[in-house]
Amino acid sequence: MGAVMVVKVEEALACLQMDIPEAVMERKIRAIERLIRSETNNNFQDRAVRIRVPSCDGMLLGSSPYLADGDTVEISGSPNKGLYTIISTAEGHLKLDKVLYDALYNTVTKVVYPEDVQEGVLNMLQWDFTMRSKIGIKTETLSRHSVTYYDMDAQNSLDGYPKSLLSFLEPYMQMRWQ
Repeated sequence: MGAVMVVKVEEALACLQMDIPEAVMERKIRAIERLIRSETNNNFQDRAVRIRVPSCDGMLLGSSPYLADGDTVEISGSPNKGLYTIISTAEGHLKLDKVLYDALYNTVTKVVYPEDVQEGVLNMLQWDFTMRSKIGIKTETLSRHSVTYYDMDAQNSLDGYPKSLLSFLEPYMQMRWQ
């Protein structure tokens, strides 16, 4: 099973129906997830599902009935800060996809992405693999060959993606406090 992020690697590969190595797809999904979290200033946490537990021997010493294998969690308040996928919830311990430092307290919060965000990520991946090589082309005519380019400046793009492709993020934008 591939790591669960904003979209499962297997789901993205099946949706795109392309022969792309899983490692490449996982890297792209993680990059898009960071872009979305950064741009919206939204961590998509379900704060009703939060536990505070120690970590030892590379895993979390505690669990919750609301956390399951495959869930994405965010750890804060410790040296283990970051996003993780739960690999197993056996015996009251949480084993994650990356090794943890020993810490007395880790605030662990479940991360849940709405379906429209997941669909938007799939659209971004589709665009990435089919249109990125044609970046900047607005129209292209074959007979008597004619190509028109559009500006891919800060007004029209974000991290190399057309802003129109990212309009699904608008409902999730949160204010930035300085």
